[in-house]
Amino acid sequence: MYEEAPSAAVPGAVLWRAAARTDAVVLPDGCMDLLWADGRLLVAGPDTGPHPAGEVPGGAFAGIRLAPGTAPALIGVPAHALRDRRVELADLWPARAARRASGLVEGYVEGYGDARAGLEALARTRAAATGAPDPLAAEVAARLRAGEAVAAIARAVDLGERQLHRRSLDAFGYGPRTLGRILRLRRALALARAGLPFAEVACVAGYADQAHLSREVRALAGTTLRAYAAGADGANSETPPPSGSSTTA
Repeated sequence: MYEEAPSAAVPGAVLWRAAARTDAVVLPDGCMDLLWADGRLLVAGPDTGPHPAGEVPGGAFAGIRLAPGTAPALIGVPAHALRDRRVELADLWPARAARRASGLVEGYVEGYGDARAGLEALARTRAAATGAPDPLAAEVAARLRAGEAVAAIARAVDLGERQLHRRSLDAFGYGPRTLGRILRLRRALALARAGLPFAEVACVAGYADQAHLSREVRALAGTTLRAYAAGADGANSETPPPSGSSTTA
């Protein structure tokens, strides 16, 4: 079971819930999540490769998936410090603040039976306290999705490439080239799942050729595009918890 819906209160965020699946994998997408898992409040950092969904114990999950570059301001931790990690919020925040955040979400669970509204309220409250995220992150992510080269993006935002890399580490958890690869992979996987021929997937998603696409799928998703599209050996059993994966089989 998996459900998701755009947040009405947190721009660019998606609310989701899902039952636990030990046979599934979580693929990188450049996002970070606040998670509620059996009464525990966690942060899922940005991924660089596939993760087993069962690495966070729990029978059911709820989450708010935060758009690339928006989570660090809310959480108060640079994204690179959480790369490929799932961390209890209590390990990141002072004890009192963490208890207050958990109590807020728990109140929604007890009152409405749905942790997603509590996670949304927590994110909205934090956003009001911390202010808007750095607009640079949104611009860089948008330009990467459009397929722009990193050197061109650096010129457009009036930064040197090294400065852009440092800013990207804080905002996304990795440099702009890695984020660009991940965003391109997400587009390619969506096209493949929609049934587009692989050669056409490579062309539309911006790869040099089908061989280039195949190497990137293996490197970032740990499988082959054919296995992913066919659902063989669990390759297409992608699930949102406990990261920001935006699709599920």
